[in-house]
Amino acid sequence: MFENLQNSHGEILDCSYAAANVTRRPPRVVEGQAELVVIGHGVTGNKDREWAVMLASVLNAAGFATLRFSFSGNGDSQGRFEDSCPSKEVADLNAVLNACENWHVTFVGHSMGAAVGVICASQNARIKRLISLAGMVHTGNFAQRKFGDLQAGVDCMWEKPECPLSQTFLDDMRQIDTVLPLTKTITVPWLLVHGTHDDVVPIQESLQIAEQALPNSQLTTLTGSDHVFSDDAMHGMALSVLNWLDS
Repeated sequence: MFENLQNSHGEILDCSYAAANVTRRPPRVVEGQAELVVIGHGVTGNKDREWAVMLASVLNAAGFATLRFSFSGNGDSQGRFEDSCPSKEVADLNAVLNACENWHVTFVGHSMGAAVGVICASQNARIKRLISLAGMVHTGNFAQRKFGDLQAGVDCMWEKPECPLSQTFLDDMRQIDTVLPLTKTITVPWLLVHGTHDDVVPIQESLQIAEQALPNSQLTTLTGSDHVFSDDAMHGMALSVLNWLDS
């Protein structure tokens, strides 16, 4: 259904679509449109991260169709990893949303993917609900904390040879700096899920969004959970998402 989905550069984005499991319950429908949960990953990730696969499985069993995809330059998507940055990923997500015009879309973004989701939701009305998992808010601060001591074009992110640090990434992260001001433009229902032991994106970033007192947002904290919702926290994250969608 989403084969050969291309971004604005003509690069094919690797996608995995899964229909709702109709043997358990009918597919979810809102305002005459079937519900689709689109799932995007974070820095150096891809659509097949364990948390993404589990989340999709839980949602499929509950009647939701899902679409996991890798941003360009990541996973099996076309493009150079060195060109990956939030602004390009916003364009990737817009390309995905353009292919979902007949669906009622919820976007789930993890880490930097959550920041991409905030930017896109502030611009694209096709996102009807927004979910931020361990969501990054201050992109400039993140780039400095995690990669400020590394040299672009020489070093790699987290010592992964397949993930070279690029000046394009650093410049874009610093130019965006923070998505916090955009929170006031988000009018769709918004769930934030964050672990208390996240040492990659501090939970304080989600707390800052919650402190904006947006009437359409909800923050769920997972005690003891790390950035990728390891072990039992992964199922807790998936249930938090499902319960919120059901509500």
